[in-house]
Amino acid sequence: MSQQATIEFLNARRDWALAAPKDHAPILTLCVRPNEGERTFVSKLQLHPEQGVVGDRWIRKTWMYTADGKPDPRIQVCILGSRILQLIRRDPDCMTYPGDNIIADMDFSEANLPVGQRLKIGTAVIEVSDVFNTACSKWNKRHGSESIKWINLPENKPHRFRGILCQVVQAGEVALTDSIQKL
Repeated sequence: MSQQATIEFLNARRDWALAAPKDHAPILTLCVRPNEGERTFVSKLQLHPEQGVVGDRWIRKTWMYTADGKPDPRIQVCILGSRILQLIRRDPDCMTYPGDNIIADMDFSEANLPVGQRLKIGTAVIEVSDVFNTACSKWNKRHGSESIKWINLPENKPHRFRGILCQVVQAGEVALTDSIQKL
């Protein structure tokens, strides 16, 4: 049985999480989610303004839609900080990967990456969305309610510990060997 991170455990390591790189962040994992509950780990992703992460379920099924019924482009790409993943994965052999398209070692705070900030990843360009990621019921099941409470504490919300949601503004390819760079 996996041990879930407590608020005390997370608070004790908050400064380490906040010390993530501000720019030129290394990418550690790339993931396509073809269907609900499925994850395919790849060495390269294709990003496209109309398709999001090519092959990802976002284009067919998502949790946010525009008024005309189309998938909301503001949530095409999900990026999570590797330090947060390390903190919440108390027993990595027994935990399900959270399902973010990209895991990178970066500071995703509002101060470092305000809404509208553009990021170059490989040959693609994405833009930080105004949609805040509070963590979903799946996160709660996999990683525990304490981690959700911690992510959503008033003093932690500006740090976006659950990661960021982005829109693709320029098509391109992202590889594991790339880094995320602020434009």
